Amino acid sequence: MPSLPTIEFDVIVVGAGIAGSAVAHALGRDGRKVMLIERDWKEPDRIVGELLQPGGIKALENLGMEDCLKDIDAIRCKGYNVIQGESSVVLPYSYENAKEGCGFHHGKFINKLREAAKASPNVTTVEGTVNSLMTDKGDESWVVGVKYSTKTEKDKLAYAPLTVIADGCFSKFRKEVNNKPVTIKSTFVGLILEDCKLPTPHHGHVILADPSPILLYQIGTHDTRALVDIPGTKIPSLSNGDLQTYMTEKVCPQLPQSVQPSFLAAVKEGRLRSMPNSHLSPATNDRRGVVLLGDANNMRHPLTGGGMTVAFWDVIHLRDLLREVPDLNDYALMKKQMRVMHWRRKTLSSTVNILANALYGVFAVTGHSYARVLQEGCMEYFKLGGICVSTPVGLLSGMLQSPWSLIIHFFAVAIYGMFIQISRGPVYFLPYHIIRALGGLVVACTIVLPLMFFEIQK
Repeated sequence: MPSLPTIEFDVIVVGAGIAGSAVAHALGRDGRKVMLIERDWKEPDRIVGELLQPGGIKALENLGMEDCLKDIDAIRCKGYNVIQGESSVVLPYSYENAKEGCGFHHGKFINKLREAAKASPNVTTVEGTVNSLMTDKGDESWVVGVKYSTKTEKDKLAYAPLTVIADGCFSKFRKEVNNKPVTIKSTFVGLILEDCKLPTPHHGHVILADPSPILLYQIGTHDTRALVDIPGTKIPSLSNGDLQTYMTEKVCPQLPQSVQPSFLAAVKEGRLRSMPNSHLSPATNDRRGVVLLGDANNMRHPLTGGGMTVAFWDVIHLRDLLREVPDLNDYALMKKQMRVMHWRRKTLSSTVNILANALYGVFAVTGHSYARVLQEGCMEYFKLGGICVSTPVGLLSGMLQSPWSLIIHFFAVAIYGMFIQISRGPVYFLPYHIIRALGGLVVACTIVLPLMFFEIQK
């Protein structure tokens, strides 16, 4: 027991977002006395976290939170349409026992999750800012609670044998457990298109544009989210009009004709918002008294919309493993369970992480680089149909959890792209095509092998 006054709760959860609300609901229903602290309980307004894959819906059902998708004007998503110039291929959720995904306004969904958490037994909700984690007087590595402030009171203390940090991608307390670097490869600029005519209704759309992909998916009866990826950490200035010019002159001409009117209207309205696309490899939760959950511990490029699915399944793994820990002060057992969780989550999280970052490496291609071999191979591979669609889409959906299946299909795409490249005539260009084909294979290795290495780290 810590050398501090009394323990008020079994679990303190910092952050009432996707992971925080779900874990408070789950542990409260399991009989744990939970304190859920959130800085601002008003409906959030974000440009990501608006497309839930079928694997995420399955997780919600497991948690008993499927009603959170009701009455938020959620739109069914039956699959994807990948568009490259005049060519396109529709990728339905066609794997065995396929489910549909859905799109929605992020804030409406969060409000529903929070309502579910508040309605759970044994959950106490507080609006306040956590200022610091408290440690045991005799062992500073042992987290025993939090110090927080509300609008009316400062330096309030709450104690618990377990503190769950779920404060999102800009986590204030991440470094308490995970010291791995956060890297940013690109930035999403988000717009809401009103009454947009998508080429394939009830499907997410991926536009393979120059210099990087554009996402379109419906999040309400009249609203479609557009996410324009801009490589690097800097984007054109909004204040001097450079960003609007980039959108109208660079981005808009690459969109389907039916989308362009609503896109231009949204740009003219001027409500352009940005969000960095971050990558963070997960760390084992081996510090006593604290667990990182959700984006606080693991992030990948949001291209495939898998982040919420991973977060919900992480909550399920944590809930199930804590059911085997009667006393949360039992550090030896807790440490063992957290190591089990680190590897148990890998079947899904590694699949989603590698897929998202690898696809971005393939889709964010400019000019005639060797990576273009992979991009063209990917489009043609999808057109083969059968397992060339059902397995990749099953992996993307979060329903098929198999990193090795992903690796096999990724290199199948690379080899097929090499075959297409070499098959091009005339014959006297064969040496050139062989060089490009081999270059494509090298690029495939440089994309996926580092991602595999990140995933097998402790």
